[in-house]
Amino acid sequence: MSHEAHEIEEPSTPHLDFEGTTPYEDYVKADVLTHLQSTLSDDPGEMVFLVTTQVMELWFTVIVHEWETAARALRSDDVPVAIDALKRSVRELEALNASWKPLGQLTPAQFNSYRAALGEGSGFQSAMYRRMEFLLGEKSASMLVPHRGAPRVHAELEKALHEPSLYDEVLRLMARRGHAIPQTVLSRDVAQRYVPSAEVEAAWTAVYSGDAGDEVARLGEALTDVAELVWRWRNDHLVATRRAMGAKAGTGGSAGVAWLEKRAQKNVFPELWTARSHV
Repeated sequence: MSHEAHEIEEPSTPHLDFEGTTPYEDYVKADVLTHLQSTLSDDPGEMVFLVTTQVMELWFTVIVHEWETAARALRSDDVPVAIDALKRSVRELEALNASWKPLGQLTPAQFNSYRAALGEGSGFQSAMYRRMEFLLGEKSASMLVPHRGAPRVHAELEKALHEPSLYDEVLRLMARRGHAIPQTVLSRDVAQRYVPSAEVEAAWTAVYSGDAGDEVARLGEALTDVAELVWRWRNDHLVATRRAMGAKAGTGGSAGVAWLEKRAQKNVFPELWTARSHV
């Protein structure tokens, strides 16, 4: 082997000397992320609870980004881009749901050891999670109230409240494609929670009774994948909470398990599920 060939095969030495922080730090902001953990108790288990909750917030952020990307694409009749964003969000939802693993084994005694540190804090106060719910059509003006003291966050939530949900954009696209979506659904007040429609169910029944390769049918399956994982998220949340605190009232004055049980019974994109009984 020649000397030149030997030199080419040798691994190059990474660049280690930088004027300031590393390019990795400049991009990822790892030092910021890893210094955002301020535990409020002496219990060693609080750190995993805090970090896992922060990780969930990051996943909420990227999923909101994907669903907003999908909604914009649907407004432009670009179904492939919308489907791609929804498929990415499925992988992200899987990672989000896996976040329950570190918390899912908490005993009541373990949770109680730092529960008091939460004070009035509760997951339902998460603004980014609320934006996720709004995109799913779960609108509620009252959920803006906790954020009145944070003007930027409140403004972003108010904007999301009055914008069409992801499902609204899907139904508008279906109407443009000739599907029988009633005008009452198309012109509904999008700041209100979506209410299932028999006519929309019939439209999805027609879609699923036709060509499985149809673009709208493929969009429907991507939405169903999302809906299934949202349902799993709600159920995992319910189980983890029931295991950690039983039927006691939740933090922040929430109803705890009772409220989560009601949420777990609700289907996202409801007619996508009920239409299957008629195909």
